[in-house]
Order: sequence, then structure tokens, then C-alpha cells
Amino acid sequence: MNLLWVELLKEKLGFDDAFNYKEETDLQTELKRYFPDGIDIYFDNVGAEMLEAAVSNMNAFGRVAVCGVISEYTDAGKRAAPNMLDIVYKRITIKGYLAADYMNMYADFLSTTSDHLRTGNMKALEDITPGVENIPSAFIGLFRGDNIGKKIIKLAEE
Repeated sequence: MNLLWVELLKEKLGFDDAFNYKEETDLQTELKRYFPDGIDIYFDNVGAEMLEAAVSNMNAFGRVAVCGVISEYTDAGKRAAPNMLDIVYKRITIKGYLAADYMNMYADFLSTTSDHLRTGNMKALEDITPGVENIPSAFIGLFRGDNIGKKIIKLAEE
């Protein structure tokens, strides 16, 4: 996440604040600065050091939802190793999930999301790359964080 991402999160999507975890040398201190009262709920799709820092800043009975570990997809040597004493003493719940586990809710999700998009309560971000010849570089860019929003390859003009 570069400065463009931080600005996007704050200015377009309405986040109070944001930072680029890839540029921070001390994630635990940075999270403490942003969340001085601790973290109750954390959604993780990064893993590794980011998950470790989040767990160390969790409040008692905190909850972590994990849907991916991009840091491990791009660097096989990285593994998340949160402090197990934090997990036990703070009674933190960490649960992994896959979208496929919730396909029974897809119709409701589609209806609710469509309503939110239509009313402006939710914003869709699309990153459109033209041309079939650009599929390989666009795919690789997903793992480098080059895209902003849903990556779409435009195959032809309408």
C-alpha cells in the first residue's frame, strides 16, 4: 500500500486513518499508536508480521477473522507465529474462512450489496487493464499490490 492507497482509504472510502504496513519497521508500536485502546476485531489477509502485531495489540476476547495470507503466497519463508500466550491469556479467537463456505448466503449477499452500491453506502473500485496480452502482468500485479479495487481485464471495446 503506497501513499495513493492511504489517501484512497481516507478520502474516498471514509477511513479515519491508514498506514502502509510494508513501510513500517515496528508494526506493534504503529498499531499501538493507531489503536491506543487495543483492537477488538481484526480482519487479516496478510499474515506474518502483521498478524503477529495485531494479536499482540488485541484486547481480551478479541476476534481475528483470517481469509488469506498474502505474505506467505509471495514469500514462502514467511510464517505467522502470533504469541500463543497472548492468545491464551487474552482468550483471543482466531478463525479462518473461505468464501465458498458461505455460498448458501450468496443470494442475500448479492441483493444487500447491490442495494448498498445503488444507494452509495458502498463504493466499488475497479482497476481495469486493457488487452488479453496484459493478463500475465495484471495477474502478477495482484500479488505485488499493484491494483486498486477489483482487477478487471478488458478484452474488447463495447
